[in-house]
Amino acid sequence: MPNQSAALLGAAVRQHPTLSRQGLLERLFCWWFSGMVYNQIWEDPRVDLEALEIGPEHDVLSIASGGCNVCHYLLAGARSVTAVDLNAHHVHLSRLKLEAARRLPGHEAFFRFFGLGGHPDNPRAYREHIEPALPPETARYWSTRPNPLAGPRIAMFRDNLYDRSRTGRFLGLLRALCRLAGRDPARILKAATLEEQREAYRRELEPLFESLPVRLLSRCSPALFSLGVPPQQLRALDGECPGGLLDEYRRRVERLACAFPVADNPFAWQAFSRRYDTARRKALPDYLRPERFSELQEQAPRARVFHDSLQARLERTPARSLDRYALLDAQDWMTPEALRRLWTQIARTARPGARVVFRTGAWDSPLEAALPPSLSRRFRHERERSRELGAKERCAIYGAVHLYVMEG
Repeated sequence: MPNQSAALLGAAVRQHPTLSRQGLLERLFCWWFSGMVYNQIWEDPRVDLEALEIGPEHDVLSIASGGCNVCHYLLAGARSVTAVDLNAHHVHLSRLKLEAARRLPGHEAFFRFFGLGGHPDNPRAYREHIEPALPPETARYWSTRPNPLAGPRIAMFRDNLYDRSRTGRFLGLLRALCRLAGRDPARILKAATLEEQREAYRRELEPLFESLPVRLLSRCSPALFSLGVPPQQLRALDGECPGGLLDEYRRRVERLACAFPVADNPFAWQAFSRRYDTARRKALPDYLRPERFSELQEQAPRARVFHDSLQARLERTPARSLDRYALLDAQDWMTPEALRRLWTQIARTARPGARVVFRTGAWDSPLEAALPPSLSRRFRHERERSRELGAKERCAIYGAVHLYVMEG
């Protein structure tokens, strides 16, 4: 697993000589990304579903990430979902999530794994219901101790899944900095109105952007690797931010805290408290809602998860066999040549009317400059619809959402 992950990541990220500054950052990112980065997705699945308009006749290709998006595409009624990821940890988490939906005896047992994130009964439920159905390499992953002093990986579901990723730990560090300054961002989650959210943000978070630790963190590229932000994405964002990166981070955190009701924003709950709304169970991803569980259980067999790159999987996919593509922010990592190769394969494998959605850390689509006219004219960039979708993105961490539709 480590060798395959390293090869896939290196092929995707390394673009500069090893001893150059960017080359060193790229290699540091590869090392950092070799762990579990995400325990949930940070792309709003409601926006994906609006963009993709998935129906029962559609076959979907997606990046797996934390697997939540795969569950939502299934709930939309997709005929099939093929998910790939460069990171083996994300592959095994997504497979576990799908088999848990299929095999656990009811919604409450499923919620103990992925809603609460930790419960004393989870390791036993895993051994009894889930482990026998997993592929051998995934079962081996969850039974393995990551180091001699740790328990098996499945023990993270006894403690708290949402503390056990690079992103989770980085958010924990930020909360610790807040507490040292006498602030608590979780107070935003107690607000009953958007105005109360704005007041709580101004009180608990806004002053921190003037503090020395936060200003230093904003200039430290390796610190942001914990959020899965590669050097290429940081360069693109820096180039489009006239007010500097710190000002842009402030704007995005303010949007996350103030633009959407926290009562229906699980991203705000994870960002500000590293958990979901487990008391009232309102601010939850839709796949965790009890009324959707039986449907998810029924649809889960339609998904497959592979440890692979988008490019390699597409090259092995028959022509005109896919309808929907969810690329997350993967293209921010890519060179123009890699983008041309990727979209050549999308054009080959797409059925007429296929839809593609992706995010960018900055605002501009990378395709305008990268694709030759003979390829770009095969896809229509739905610019106005893309802006509308971006305005609805509750996680608020990306610069833009982009929707492309294949002509013909």
